[in-house]
Amino acid sequence: MLFIRKKSNSQDTLTPENFQLFLKACEVYIENLKEKGKLVSAKPIVWAGKIISGKSDKWKETSYDETGEVIGGYYHIMAKDIDEATEIAKANPEFRFNENTRIEVRPVKMKEEQTGFVYPSD
Repeated sequence: MLFIRKKSNSQDTLTPENFQLFLKACEVYIENLKEKGKLVSAKPIVWAGKIISGKSDKWKETSYDETGEVIGGYYHIMAKDIDEATEIAKANPEFRFNENTRIEVRPVKMKEEQTGFVYPSD
């Protein structure tokens, strides 16, 4: 799983022309992953929300961007290992268009080893 971490919304920081170039580059990146059989799904995340924490009688709601960095989207990819996933992430156009972008590369757990429970998939 690739989580796109950003400090700002691309639409707010790029010129309209560069934003269109950025969107097209993302489309090409996605199509390339699909052609190679590496993409499960990819979606941007709406630039609004909140974080909840606590317990049923003491909920706390805070701004989703209180840390200054927001997950702006994700790519669920198929890779043989973390190294291949990292190389796929390095090709993401976010790095060319959005300063301060970071991509978190994380394996997805498919099964609980202790119980044998298999998590549902799409």
